[in-house]
Amino acid sequence: MKKIRPLLIVFGFGVFLVCGVWLGLTIHRFTSSSTNLFNSATVLRQVQTLSQLVTVKYVMEKVVVYEDVKWFPGGDNRVLMLAHGIVKAGVDLERLKPEDVEISGQTARIRLPRPQIMDCYLDEKQTQVIERTTGLLRSFDKDLEQNARLIAVDDIRRAARYAGILKDAEERARAQIESFFLQVGYKVEFVDR
Repeated sequence: MKKIRPLLIVFGFGVFLVCGVWLGLTIHRFTSSSTNLFNSATVLRQVQTLSQLVTVKYVMEKVVVYEDVKWFPGGDNRVLMLAHGIVKAGVDLERLKPEDVEISGQTARIRLPRPQIMDCYLDEKQTQVIERTTGLLRSFDKDLEQNARLIAVDDIRRAARYAGILKDAEERARAQIESFFLQVGYKVEFVDR
């Protein structure tokens, strides 16, 4: 019993020490405020570093028929193409101005720039010419296919706008920026333009 008694005292002291450290850390966690407060200029610089925030990508297909009709007889040059296009949209955060970001306590009020189409191009691996016709008395037109591609890109860009790509881009940009600010301890309010 005499040998066990010092071990019980050491064990009791160890339990007391561990409980004290745990209690101290718990109290410190609840009483300390570790939120970082930034001014509007600092927040503006941090958001602008995100630069062009591409938030949505549409993949679209379009059949394009491009004809080069001449006024003289001899037939028309024509291309029939299946264009596989990619359209990316988002918000250009470099366009934010100091008056677009306001910090008040734990709330950030942000006026985002309008969403825009950042890129629109054809996926060359999946875009294919289905038919190419050269008129009987006409020479081969090397620019015919390139012109059809340019028309396809314009048509796909227009179709993406009509399908709502800009609305989707703005919604996703707001969600991503809100998530960014929540991670640093701010509630976000978006102000309409």
